[in-house]
Amino acid sequence: MQIADIEKLAELAKIELTEVEKQSLLQDLDGILGYVKQIEEVDVPDVVLDYDNKNVWREDLSQQEKTGIEAFEFSREEIISQFPDTQDGFVKVKKIL
Repeated sequence: MQIADIEKLAELAKIELTEVEKQSLLQDLDGILGYVKQIEEVDVPDVVLDYDNKNVWREDLSQQEKTGIEAFEFSREEIISQFPDTQDGFVKVKKIL
Protein backbone atom coordinates (compact mmCIF):
# COMPACT_ATOMS: atom_id res chain seq x y z
CA MET A 1 0.00 0.00 0.00
CA GLN A 2 1.24 3.48 -0.82
CA ILE A 3 0.40 7.07 0.10
CA ALA A 4 -1.57 7.37 -3.19
CA ASP A 5 -3.84 4.55 -1.97
CA ILE A 6 -4.42 6.35 1.34
CA GLU A 7 -5.20 9.59 -0.50
CA LYS A 8 -7.70 7.76 -2.74
CA LEU A 9 -9.39 6.19 0.32
CA ALA A 10 -9.56 9.61 2.00
CA GLU A 11 -11.09 11.08 -1.14
CA LEU A 12 -13.71 8.33 -1.29
CA ALA A 13 -14.47 8.78 2.41
CA LYS A 14 -14.66 12.56 1.92
CA ILE A 15 -12.17 13.24 4.72
CA GLU A 16 -9.10 15.44 4.80
CA LEU A 17 -5.88 14.02 6.18
CA THR A 18 -2.62 15.72 7.06
CA GLU A 19 0.66 14.21 5.91
CA VAL A 20 1.28 12.89 9.44
CA GLU A 21 -2.17 11.23 9.50
CA LYS A 22 -1.55 9.70 6.09
CA GLN A 23 1.76 8.20 7.25
CA SER A 24 0.17 6.89 10.45
CA LEU A 25 -2.76 5.39 8.55
CA LEU A 26 -0.38 3.81 6.04
CA GLN A 27 1.53 2.09 8.86
CA ASP A 28 -1.70 0.92 10.50
CA LEU A 29 -3.10 -0.50 7.27
CA ASP A 30 0.19 -2.19 6.42
CA GLY A 31 0.06 -3.89 9.81
CA ILE A 32 -3.54 -4.98 9.31
CA LEU A 33 -2.87 -6.30 5.80
CA GLY A 34 0.23 -8.14 7.06
CA TYR A 35 -1.87 -9.81 9.73
CA VAL A 36 -4.50 -10.84 7.17
CA LYS A 37 -1.75 -12.31 4.94
CA GLN A 38 -0.45 -14.25 7.93
CA ILE A 39 -3.92 -15.67 8.58
CA GLU A 40 -4.34 -16.61 4.90
CA GLU A 41 -1.16 -18.72 5.08
CA VAL A 42 -2.50 -20.96 7.85
CA ASP A 43 -3.08 -24.49 6.59
CA VAL A 44 -6.41 -25.89 7.75
CA PRO A 45 -6.82 -29.40 6.31
CA ASP A 46 -10.02 -31.39 6.55
CA VAL A 47 -12.21 -28.33 6.98
CA VAL A 48 -15.54 -28.56 5.22
CA LEU A 49 -17.28 -25.25 4.75
CA ASP A 50 -20.93 -25.92 5.30
CA TYR A 51 -23.22 -22.98 4.90
CA ASP A 52 -26.89 -23.68 5.33
CA ASN A 53 -28.23 -20.49 3.85
CA LYS A 54 -31.81 -20.63 2.76
CA ASN A 55 -34.50 -18.17 1.94
CA VAL A 56 -37.35 -18.32 4.42
CA TRP A 57 -40.63 -17.07 2.99
CA ARG A 58 -43.86 -16.66 4.84
CA GLU A 59 -47.14 -15.10 3.95
CA ASP A 60 -47.85 -11.74 5.52
CA LEU A 61 -50.82 -12.26 7.82
CA SER A 62 -52.75 -9.76 9.90
CA GLN A 63 -52.96 -10.21 13.65
CA GLN A 64 -56.56 -11.36 13.18
CA GLU A 65 -55.50 -14.04 10.71
CA LYS A 66 -52.64 -15.18 12.98
CA THR A 67 -54.80 -15.57 16.07
CA GLY A 68 -58.10 -16.47 14.46
CA ILE A 69 -59.84 -13.92 16.72
CA GLU A 70 -62.36 -11.59 15.16
CA ALA A 71 -61.07 -8.03 15.29
CA PHE A 72 -63.01 -4.83 15.16
CA GLU A 73 -63.42 -3.45 11.70
CA PHE A 74 -63.51 0.28 11.15
CA SER A 75 -64.29 2.14 8.00
CA ARG A 76 -62.20 5.11 6.96
CA GLU A 77 -65.17 7.41 7.41
CA GLU A 78 -65.83 6.11 10.92
CA ILE A 79 -62.24 6.77 11.98
CA ILE A 80 -62.15 10.26 10.45
CA SER A 81 -65.48 11.16 12.05
CA GLN A 82 -63.95 10.63 15.52
CA PHE A 83 -61.28 13.32 15.06
CA PRO A 84 -62.06 16.88 16.12
CA ASP A 85 -60.58 18.51 13.01
CA THR A 86 -60.73 17.16 9.46
CA GLN A 87 -60.48 18.60 5.99
CA ASP A 88 -61.34 17.04 2.62
CA GLY A 89 -61.47 13.54 4.09
CA PHE A 90 -58.13 13.88 5.91
CA VAL A 91 -57.34 14.20 9.60
CA LYS A 92 -55.84 17.57 10.54
CA VAL A 93 -53.14 17.59 13.20
CA LYS A 94 -51.09 20.33 14.83
CA LYS A 95 -47.94 21.41 13.10
CA ILE A 96 -44.84 20.06 14.83
CA LEU A 97 -41.44 21.61 14.30
